[in-house]
Amino acid sequence: MTKGYLSFVLHAHLPYVRHPEHEEFLEEQWFFEGMTETYIPLLDMCDGLTRDGIDFRFTMSLTPPLMSMMTDGLLQERYLRHLWKMIDLCNKEMHRTHHDRAFRPVVEMYHHKLNRARWIFEERWGRNLVAGFRHFQQLGKIEVMTCGATHGFLPLLRVSPEAIRAQIRVACDLHERHMGMRPRGIWLPECGYFPGLDEILWENGIRFFIADSHAILHADSRPKYGVYAPLFCPSGTAAFGRDYESSKQVWSAKEGYPGDYRYRDFYRDVGFDLDFDYVRPYIHPDGIRVMTGLKYYRITGPTDHKQPYSPHEGLEAAASHAGNFLFNRQRQSEFLCDVIGKPPIIVAPYDAELFGHWWYEGIDWLNFVMRKTSCDQNDVKLITPWEYLCWHPKNQMAHPSESSWGNKGYAEVWCNGTNDWIYRHLHEAAFRMTELARIYPTPDDNLRRALNQMARELLLAQSSDWAFIMNSGTMVEYAVKRTKEHIWRFTKLYEDIKNFSLDMNFVGELEWKDNIFPDIDYRVYA
Repeated sequence: MTKGYLSFVLHAHLPYVRHPEHEEFLEEQWFFEGMTETYIPLLDMCDGLTRDGIDFRFTMSLTPPLMSMMTDGLLQERYLRHLWKMIDLCNKEMHRTHHDRAFRPVVEMYHHKLNRARWIFEERWGRNLVAGFRHFQQLGKIEVMTCGATHGFLPLLRVSPEAIRAQIRVACDLHERHMGMRPRGIWLPECGYFPGLDEILWENGIRFFIADSHAILHADSRPKYGVYAPLFCPSGTAAFGRDYESSKQVWSAKEGYPGDYRYRDFYRDVGFDLDFDYVRPYIHPDGIRVMTGLKYYRITGPTDHKQPYSPHEGLEAAASHAGNFLFNRQRQSEFLCDVIGKPPIIVAPYDAELFGHWWYEGIDWLNFVMRKTSCDQNDVKLITPWEYLCWHPKNQMAHPSESSWGNKGYAEVWCNGTNDWIYRHLHEAAFRMTELARIYPTPDDNLRRALNQMARELLLAQSSDWAFIMNSGTMVEYAVKRTKEHIWRFTKLYEDIKNFSLDMNFVGELEWKDNIFPDIDYRVYA
């Protein structure tokens, strides 16, 4: 008998980082790391589960910037070049560690995984991972959600309703272009919700979204089932709340599984550990040492004297923690089912990049959980939020409270002394975009291109990633530069249009650099 439902929700997102004007660009490394360590292994996991007849389910957002990078020919070519470079480094390491009993097993592991990643990327999915996720959605194993067009933090953009609508509409259009269907669910950027946003979601065909716990618990009507059943907003869109208990076991590096001493240490990388001349061909051309992904030590403990990583022990730890996680969900479901009188839905949302990238064994852990849930018990059933709504179409109605999943639960991460200066510019740009969209409903071809590029620049400037990076204190210069560049480009286009002095060479250059949303229609702002 099913006593509870478990819904894994993974949020896959990276900011749009594409610089065709440079042969190599440091921040594109974020995308390469995500591809090798998270997105390709997730698809490989799905292939294995399908092959073995495992009835698995999970929900995953693919944000428009990430989808756009995954399907961009330039970045696909650059990623493959990066992958071959890492395989070459691994081949050298196979030779260097030939007689090293401590490190040889981990080098062999990387050698196998990198070559398999190359095969999956180039041959299994023809360089287009979005096609892979679409395939598993069509099989009914994955529910792929969307996000804001550029992950704009919506509560701080709401002074312009047109800006909110554009973030949602453009995202849904791009999702349909790549997935063949409109998205049914959305991961709101940073889980940022405010009352009334659900109406815009409903207008665009969104039927559910993920919210943090306090959005549900602080709703305008007390939730009868807490976070263990969705709330229907007055618009009809359903809000699913995060389960704190299951999140903490995985999120916390101190109290959760990722801090286990047997797991791989993220911060020790051969890009920094090995001789400079040896690794120079594999780091940045300017000589900047960067992570290569080859990491040979385990966490060990609070010490600088790290022990060699053992792939076998890491896998054993992942299997043990998967069993513990499932046991806890069984007991949690049994207790909650008795208390609330029906099977609860336990929503476990995480950043997808936690698995494989930050927590190297995380995808192995997820694989074990899926298999154990399907084969070892009958108390807990894997489900997606959309499936739950189909099976349980009647739920309590209430307005969730304004919230986010950032520090302290509201907007402080994205609006504080480090980044609050950006919003007067973003708001003014949104007003200007709306102004021109209404003035020019039927432009000529050149003006249409310029207005569409203005919309792209505004959306890129609104990305919450830039404010987040400014707050975190790392790569701040790049985040400030990106914000200022997009606002400057937008403003120049605006002034050129107002002064009837449009420079089509400038427009063409921006279309080449910032080519996201090829089908955008600026009139979404009207």
